[in-house]
Amino acid sequence: MNSQYYIDLEDKYGAHNYKPLDVVLTKGEGVWVEDIDGNRYLDFLSAYSALNQGHRHPKIVKALQDQLERITLTSRAFRNDQLGLFYKKLSDMTGYQMSLPMNSGAEAVETALKVARKWGYAVKGIPKYEAEIIVAAGNFHGRTITIISFSSEPLYKDAFGPFTPGFKIVPFGDLEAVRAAINPNTAAVMLEPIQGENGVIIPPEGYLRGVADLCKQNQVLFIADEIQTGLGRTGKLFASDYEKVRPDITIIGKALSGGMLPISAVLADEPILGLYQPSEHGSTFGGSPLACAVGIAALDVIEEENLPERAFTLGNYFIDRLSEIPSAHIKEVRGRGLLIGVELKPEAGGARRFCEALQGEGILAKETHDHVIRFAPPLIIEQETLDWALPRIAKVLQMP
Repeated sequence: MNSQYYIDLEDKYGAHNYKPLDVVLTKGEGVWVEDIDGNRYLDFLSAYSALNQGHRHPKIVKALQDQLERITLTSRAFRNDQLGLFYKKLSDMTGYQMSLPMNSGAEAVETALKVARKWGYAVKGIPKYEAEIIVAAGNFHGRTITIISFSSEPLYKDAFGPFTPGFKIVPFGDLEAVRAAINPNTAAVMLEPIQGENGVIIPPEGYLRGVADLCKQNQVLFIADEIQTGLGRTGKLFASDYEKVRPDITIIGKALSGGMLPISAVLADEPILGLYQPSEHGSTFGGSPLACAVGIAALDVIEEENLPERAFTLGNYFIDRLSEIPSAHIKEVRGRGLLIGVELKPEAGGARRFCEALQGEGILAKETHDHVIRFAPPLIIEQETLDWALPRIAKVLQMP
């Protein structure tokens, strides 16, 4: 069976809610993947940063296999011997007193929004059901009905109303807009420290610190969605660390499992997460022994292999080299750590054709917002592998 056979199966029997590159992957190890036809590629997307530790990291695979031999799921109706260890690992590593594990990133965002609203009523004293949450234009926090309700991207929402009320959208990076939007009913401000899906958009220096200060001054929670930027991707454990900001709530996912299975979590201190009472929120699979064992191993790898530090050093190197490519198509190269966007000029003809050409050179990357190529390899990548990729990337960016 060749690639076309599997592509035809997907197109015939699957919903067409994605537009993937036509490569059918069947194997992965470290930073490399292989397709069904035996072609080898360098993975420069890392499953949207879920593979910070690389494909099939041996330590995480072993944790998964060992736990599979014991017990995989108990539901939260009973306790299991991995959950407390996972809680402690998260607390020791991040400094937050408590966590609440879920599955997908969108679930974790919904979890954070719910507890922020409850905090608004129980602690701040906002009149019931009048809480407001401020978000940024260009955000991407997931695809549930509530989350798309505060998206500014028409494609994500226009066909799916009516929408959930209670959200205000302000321009990303505009501190004064946040200040103007805060009122007595504001429960929280939720932001991505770097907007990944919007094209790797980095806010002005001091923005996150300014938002955090505004929140403290006005008794408002600051929520950082670090699902894509967290766990080492940007060169620090969290992208918020660049401005020495400790959000009241941090949301993580993706690399929390090293790409083994869906795991996410909401991190906060006891005065916030302690507000949840039995039966107010839950998840059958969230906090399963299998997920917790995998999560502990994934976090261990981040620490033991100094992945944030590697991302910082190699990211600076890679950004510098990309910036030196003499291409008339490039408008800007930007990024932090190994989350990098190459924005192309409108006349370049869109980023998709460049990603397809990169596939032909043995590199898998993906366009975002039409004109940006996102480069986000696993954080275990070596400099010599980046050096292998750079001339191939330059070749593609210099094509007519």
